[in-house]
Amino acid sequence: MSTTTIRIDHAALPEPFDPADPDAAAEAIEAALRAGGIAAEASDVISHLKIELPTAQLATASALLAGLRLI
Repeated sequence: MSTTTIRIDHAALPEPFDPADPDAAAEAIEAALRAGGIAAEASDVISHLKIELPTAQLATASALLAGLRLI
């Protein structure tokens, strides 16, 4: 299985995500993706959030992330 990684800078987080609390933002993003049926893992990596997901689910994840104004 191929994996895709999406990186989002803390400074680029839109409301309601709090750039000062990237762990909470990562948890909320992961929960939203999983609720959408996407087997994703999101984490804070010092300067950005890292989202890993199966490449086969990239189109669905992109639509969901666009809806959250993250991409």
